[in-house]
Amino acid sequence: MAASRVPTAALSLKQFMLRQQSLQLYRDILRCLKEVENKDSRKELADWARTEFKKNKNEKDEMAIKMMHSRGRLSLREMQRTISLAK
Repeated sequence: MAASRVPTAALSLKQFMLRQQSLQLYRDILRCLKEVENKDSRKELADWARTEFKKNKNEKDEMAIKMMHSRGRLSLREMQRTISLAK
């Protein structure tokens, strides 16, 4: 009988989808920050985002991850509004 080709550490479909959503949120935040004119503020906000994502990268609880995604999207919308008002 052939051994399974799926590694034991492979992500489930739910985990994979949550990971993709996290990466997309991170990319969206960084894209939004490109519009910040002040270089120091842009770097500070990017560092904040990086720190938050790194701090929670080992979270396994699906509900906790979904809550973090909703808080992250809320923060992103707030940043987008603030940046558009600052222009």
